[in-house]
Amino acid sequence: MNANSKQATETDALFASIGEGIIATDDNGIITRINQAALKILGYEHDELVGSWFPNQVVATYRDGTPIGMMDRPVTKAIVTGKTITERMTYRRKDGSLVPVSLTVSPIIRDSKPAGAIEVFRDISHDIQSDKMKTEFISVASHQLRTPLSAINVYSRMLHDGMAGPLNDDQSSFVSNILSSVDRMNSLINTLLNITRIEAGGVDVRISDVSLYEIADAIISESRPGAEERQLRIKSRVADTPSIATDGMLVREIYSNLLSNAIKYTPAGGTITVSLQEHGNNVVFSVKDTGYGIPQSAQDHIFTKFFRADNILGEDVSGTGLGLYLTKTIAESLDGNLWFESTEGKGSLFCFELSKQGSSARRGKFKLD
Repeated sequence: MNANSKQATETDALFASIGEGIIATDDNGIITRINQAALKILGYEHDELVGSWFPNQVVATYRDGTPIGMMDRPVTKAIVTGKTITERMTYRRKDGSLVPVSLTVSPIIRDSKPAGAIEVFRDISHDIQSDKMKTEFISVASHQLRTPLSAINVYSRMLHDGMAGPLNDDQSSFVSNILSSVDRMNSLINTLLNITRIEAGGVDVRISDVSLYEIADAIISESRPGAEERQLRIKSRVADTPSIATDGMLVREIYSNLLSNAIKYTPAGGTITVSLQEHGNNVVFSVKDTGYGIPQSAQDHIFTKFFRADNILGEDVSGTGLGLYLTKTIAESLDGNLWFESTEGKGSLFCFELSKQGSSARRGKFKLD
C-alpha cells in the first residue's frame, strides 16, 4: 500500500468513526460522502444518499412539518456565502418521522472558492425533551410559589402600615427588607413564567401603531429615581421617531430590561446614555453604560439562560442570568435584532433594532406578565 492509499484509508476510518452525523457535498449540493452516524439518524442506506442531491433527498422542515426552501437550507447558504452556518431544524427520516437536529455547515474552500460543504449534525430529541421537562417544572414551581408570596406580601405590608400596632425603627427596617425581597421574588417568578410561555410558543404578539418615542421616554422617566439612588446619571438622546406597527407591551419589556440591566451593572458615579434614532429603514434603541463590561470569553454566552459573566460574580450585584435571554427571545418574536458591544472594565452598548415595516402578529394563549 502506497502512502496516498494509506492516508486515504485512515481518513475514511476517521470519517466513519465520528459519533455525530457527517455529510459532505460538492458545490452543486450532491452528497459525496456520509458516515454511519448520519445514516442511523436519517434511517437510510449508504447507496440511497451518496450521489443524490442533498436538499432533495434529505428533507428539512419547520416544526409543523412544512419543508424549508432550498435557498434557506444551511448547506446552500454555506456554499453561496462561503461562511459557516449553525442552526437548528428538523429532518424528515426515510420512514417519514421527524427528528430535530442541531447542525453546523462549513464550506469546503479550494482556490479561494467554495467547492462544496461539509455538515456535522446530531439528534437533539433528548435535549429538547429535557428542556421541556425543566420548563414544565419551572412553570409549576413558579405558580406554586405565588400563593405563599402573596400572603407574605399582604401581611408584611399590613405590619409596615401599622395595622398591628406601631413599629420601632428596627422592626420597620426588618419589614422593609422583607417587602424588598418579596418584590425581587415576584419579579423572578414573572420572568420564569414569561420564559416558559415564550418557549412554548404561547405568547401573543398583538399589533397596533406604537410610538417608540413615548415608550422610551416613559422608561427613562421611570428609571431615573433608581439610577439617582445608585448615584448614576442618565443621558437621553431620544428622537421622536415615526410610529411602528408592533406590540407596544413587548417593546416596553425590551427597553425596560436593557435600561435596568445598565443601571444594575454600572457602579456609582457612572453614566448611562439612552438613544432612539432612525437608521435607514430601521429604528434603533440603544443603551450605553460605563459599567463593568463583559469579558471577551463570556460574550458568546451572554444570551443563554442562567449565564452570568465571571467578572460580575465578585461584585455586589444580584441577578439570575435570565434577563438578557428573555430580552433576546422577545426581540426575535418581534422580528427585531438585539446585539451588543462590550469591553471589560469600560462598559457595554446594547442595541435593539426594529424595522419600520413593523412586526408580524402571532396568536398565542398568554400575554407576558
